[in-house]
Amino acid sequence: MSRPDLAPQELRTLVAIADTGGISAAAARLGSTQSAVSHALRGIERKLGVVLFDRGRHGARPTAAGARAAAHARRVLRMMDALVIETRGAAHGHGEEVGGPLRIAAFRGAALHLLPAVLGRLAARHPGIEATVTVVREVGPGTAGEVAAGKADVGITILGTGSPIPAHLVGDVLFEEPYALVHPAGHPDPRSLPLVDWLENCPSSTREWWAAQEWIPSATVQAEDDGAVLSMVSSGLGMAIMPALSLTGAPATTETTDLGPDRPSRRIGYVTSPHLAATTAVRALIRELRLQHPRPVASTGRGV
Repeated sequence: MSRPDLAPQELRTLVAIADTGGISAAAARLGSTQSAVSHALRGIERKLGVVLFDRGRHGARPTAAGARAAAHARRVLRMMDALVIETRGAAHGHGEEVGGPLRIAAFRGAALHLLPAVLGRLAARHPGIEATVTVVREVGPGTAGEVAAGKADVGITILGTGSPIPAHLVGDVLFEEPYALVHPAGHPDPRSLPLVDWLENCPSSTREWWAAQEWIPSATVQAEDDGAVLSMVSSGLGMAIMPALSLTGAPATTETTDLGPDRPSRRIGYVTSPHLAATTAVRALIRELRLQHPRPVASTGRGV
């Protein structure tokens, strides 16, 4: 049986349908017609011998095979971008020219408090890089899931959450950050206050620490994100246990208290695919991330 070859435009068609959820929307993105995209999809499915999308009134939803094919197609197209940029750089005697798109998925705290300084230095050193950041909740697949699906080149992630890093990705720890108690400033007994929390706050190890602390009540208020938690605490509605990144720029109406030598912590790291890890743009980003925190904790063993 011969191996089917998909042309780059077929890969773009596949990705456009998966991203937009419909044939018509994909046609608009591609500057084509609905009939042309439908015809192209049928040709792709014939080549691969599988149904990639369930079509109906709801649009076009990827089957399990379609989701896998779209993830591979995104990665292939991304590597084609890298091929052009880095080959031209070598041809012009620039060595490893750093430029082109760089797609980053990050949880909210990292996007707000870690990446601005990192991307500022990256832009100064490599103005040809076109970085985009997508904020992703660390619930379910999280940022690592964006990388696994080919939607991001690098994910800034919280390691040790309920969702393990997919085995085909690589990554490493960047730094470890401690948790602290945050409460309304001047409160005489902050541990007596109700607990305010949000869903993606803690990895499993921190939850175990929480369970052993008899003074911590169940969450009275469940907020949407760490910004909402800080707002509620600053308004006097309760106390919270939060990591250092989330406490960056905390309102003056709040105060933090150290949780002692046994305080919990969480590990912040990055994930990428083995192929993208070799590209100059991804390597440049990782170098800047490490400069931001030059003393990472012990490696996970899957670093690049």
